[in-house]
Amino acid sequence: MPSPCRSSREPLTGDSHAHLLAPLQAFCESLGYAVSFELIAGSAGGWCDRGRKRIVIDAAASANARLRTLIHESAHALGVDYERYSRAQAEVIVDTVTYLAAASVGLAVDGETIPYLAGWGEDGALEAVTEFAETIDAVARRIEDVLDVDRAGSEA
Repeated sequence: MPSPCRSSREPLTGDSHAHLLAPLQAFCESLGYAVSFELIAGSAGGWCDRGRKRIVIDAAASANARLRTLIHESAHALGVDYERYSRAQAEVIVDTVTYLAAASVGLAVDGETIPYLAGWGEDGALEAVTEFAETIDAVARRIEDVLDVDRAGSEA
């Protein structure tokens, strides 16, 4: 589990990037995943169930927080799982992907991402950022392409 650093998270608010939820949801569905927005008790913002091909996102979160979580879970759907990687490595990889993909569209998620990644660092998992840099880059680029609605729309 992440360390107590996680308690210093700054929850993501606002709806400035709500328009990116639909294209990212469609992308996840193109990967064979059902995506639903449901009320989730507790602190989890969502999850990806690779066995059942299902992604669930907390409907009570702000649109920007839902997008952040959907980016995170879509990285899991793209193969960053707990079978190929340790849980700590997978979480560091997908949250680094989340940071990069969100930044590509001007959504600042560092208030949540930095404490989350720091929490995994206590277990030595931050080495995953350098060890799996190519994977992080490839997964982030796939998601960034989906989020780049202006470019994707002009190529259609």
